Formats: sequence, structure tokens, C-alpha cells
Amino acid sequence: MGRPSWPTVGAYSIIGEHVRIGQGSRIDAHVVIEGWTDIGEDCQIHSFVSLGAPPQHLQYKGEKTLVRIGNHNILREYVTVNRATTFGGGVTSLGDHNVLMAYVHIAHDCHLGSHVVMANAATLAGHITIGDHAIVGGLSGIHQYVRLGPYSMVGGCSALGQDVPPFMRAAGGYRACLYGVNIIGLKRHGFSEDRIRLLKRVYRALFRSKLRFADAVKQVRDEFDDSKDVRELLAFIDSTKRGVCKGMDEREDE
Repeated sequence: MGRPSWPTVGAYSIIGEHVRIGQGSRIDAHVVIEGWTDIGEDCQIHSFVSLGAPPQHLQYKGEKTLVRIGNHNILREYVTVNRATTFGGGVTSLGDHNVLMAYVHIAHDCHLGSHVVMANAATLAGHITIGDHAIVGGLSGIHQYVRLGPYSMVGGCSALGQDVPPFMRAAGGYRACLYGVNIIGLKRHGFSEDRIRLLKRVYRALFRSKLRFADAVKQVRDEFDDSKDVRELLAFIDSTKRGVCKGMDEREDE
């Protein structure tokens, strides 16, 4: 027996007139989906989720803005995903195969890649970008416009105000800092020992040396430019607008 050709909707759920839901998706009881919201195939939307509500921004005046959710996503109880603002690009988006645990909040103009995991009550302010395979620990709060690179990890109860580069771990309750390479996460995704060893060397060169950060970046670029992982890491750093989190030792030296 194949999957159902139509989505299923539980009792007391409210689906707005502009909402589109892909085949095989399941909407449990007491869900509210409003605005211009598109949900892909085979998603699981659990009870008391709110999708497509207006952005929590004083400049929003009811314009047509969107929420786009890809395929095979799991949104647990009380997750909220707000639609975007016109000045922020008009779209709040989630990719595929994401897991948002209970009470997660995705604010306006955020963009999640695919295979992202956000634990209970993790909260995103507006305009945040999260790369593929990133993990955000429970009860964490992330400042607007921050970016998390692919394969990064943020520990629980963290307060994050700057970007977390790809492949790195960050944590901290007052101001998060970097704690090295996300070794366990990379191993789970098939990274070889050689790739991980190289990223560890680059981390030490960038965030634990006594060089000025700009000089450390130049040194890493000159020495490791043949590595695709390093090029991705440096491109992320080059494009930062809020700066990247400091290494633990750097913060202690302040």
C-alpha cells in the first residue's frame, strides 16, 4: 500500500485559503497554518504548530510574504514559523529533512538548509541563515542576521551573537565562543580522518594562534588553499558581516 495521495489534516486544525500542502504530509490536530505558506511532501506537522503567522516586526503592514517548507520535515509541538518581511526578501524558508523539536521559533526572513536539527525551545531572531547539517542545542537564542555554517553545532543554552563558521562547535551562555571542530558530527557524516585532521590544524591556526586574525586567515589561505573544506571555511569568513565567534582562548585573553 503506497502513501496517501492527499495530505491528512487532524481535528480542529485551521488551514488558510492561500496554503498549499504536498502529498503525504500529515497535519495533526490543533494546527494553524495561515498566510501564503507552502509545505512540501511527507512532512509531519504536530499539534499546536503555528505556520505562516505575520512577522513580529513593527514595519510589517500586511504585505504578501511567504513561508516555504520543503519535503520530509518534522515540526514538533508548538513550533512557530513566521512569514517574512518585504524588506528582508519576502520569504522564510526551510529545506528538506529538517527536525524542529518542541517550542522552536523561526522568525521572519530566516533560511534553514537541509538536515538541520534544532532542539527544544531553540529560538531564531530574524534574518538568520543556517547551513546544511547544522545542529542547534536546546534553549539557545541566536541574534538576528547571524549565520551558522554547514556541519556546525551550537551547544545548548547558548547566546549567539556572531557567525559560527562551517565545521565548528560553539557554546556559551553569556557570549558563545568556538570550542574546536565538530569532530563527532563530521564523523557521522562520513568525513575522513584526514579531512578532520586538516580542519583541526586550520582551527588552531585561525583561532588559537597569536597572529592577528587577518594575518592568520592569509596564512591559512596560502598554506591550505588546495582543500575544498578550507576554501569553504574561508569564503564564509570573508563574507561575514557580524564577525565570527572567537576561539575560547581568544576570549580569555580579552
